[in-house]
Amino acid sequence: MLEVKLKEIRRQIRRKARAVGRKYRETRVIAKALKSPRHPIVAHIIPTRRCNLSCAYCSEYDRVSPPVPTAEMLARIDQLAALGTTAITLSGGEPLLHPDLDLIIRRIRDHGILATLITNGYLLTPSRIERLNRAGLDYLQISIDNVEPDEVSKKSLKVLDQKLRSLAELAEFSVTANSVLGSELERPEDALAVTRRVSELGFTGTVGIIHDHAGQLRPLGGRHREVYEEILGARRKALFNFSYYNQFQQNLAQGLPNDWHCHAGSRYLYVCEDGLVHYCSQQRGRPGIPLSEYTREHLEREYRSVKECAPYCTVSCVHQVAMVDHLREDPRAAIARFFPPREGGGAAPDLPKSIALLSWLFLPAKPESRRLILRRAALRLLRVK
Repeated sequence: MLEVKLKEIRRQIRRKARAVGRKYRETRVIAKALKSPRHPIVAHIIPTRRCNLSCAYCSEYDRVSPPVPTAEMLARIDQLAALGTTAITLSGGEPLLHPDLDLIIRRIRDHGILATLITNGYLLTPSRIERLNRAGLDYLQISIDNVEPDEVSKKSLKVLDQKLRSLAELAEFSVTANSVLGSELERPEDALAVTRRVSELGFTGTVGIIHDHAGQLRPLGGRHREVYEEILGARRKALFNFSYYNQFQQNLAQGLPNDWHCHAGSRYLYVCEDGLVHYCSQQRGRPGIPLSEYTREHLEREYRSVKECAPYCTVSCVHQVAMVDHLREDPRAAIARFFPPREGGGAAPDLPKSIALLSWLFLPAKPESRRLILRRAALRLLRVK
């Protein structure tokens, strides 16, 4: 009994230590992005297109493709590191089907890059979770679409709840559970049930809107929209409210466009199984340049290019990296979006306090580093007309 308790204490110490280290590296990612626009913040890379499931709404899998050869995957990780990439997400298909996934994750971490894995969770076992711990995984996103499996999606809470409990017990990385809402799903209440369950287990729950095969909006209606508003309403009660992110989601739920500049192909890269760079998973073929030939000139060009698909885009990770650049380019407007006036005509945000709060979320842990960045931000704000 004592040995079991000591083992659990050691696990909790490791978990807390990794969380502190992860938060520090997160702040470095944001600080680097605020300092310069000339590197990718996030790259999304595919180790295999094959998946063990066949969800009806998904356009990102097949049942036959072999895994990308390990040597090629490692070379692609090295190429992304050479471009200055600060976070890499592995998905598919189902990335856990790649036989050398642990080696790929370790290569990402060896470069000092944050490592994220998106999975349907079916292949997670206690031993597989322990291997991901040892590989150095930073984040895992598990997709759960309903409470009971149906013909649209097998990614159900009924099947995956035990996987979630194993993650809660063993994972030393951060875990998020994502659900989707849309007309294909008959029971929108399921997304609410999933959100509540993952919250009980101490995980973060997110929800997205089903898009078409070009990543474009399919507006929510009826009960789907009511559930969406209920989930977002619960988030607004959180201590830190990313209002810009909520607003972008709310506009999409109502079928409204968003006015923003997409930096895909520059700050966000999608590298398919063939090693080609695309804007995102839903805009494959644009620009479609081999990663081995991708240069800083391409990054510069795509940073400025206008994407006509942007107003109705539902790809949240691309929106998220754009938020960082908006803060860097126009801090006054960005802070107003992060911290809008209160409902009923409340006062405009207090800029110094808002900058200070954002610094605790995003900037380096060392006080002297924070003071320097805050001083520069304040001087920049004074120049804003």
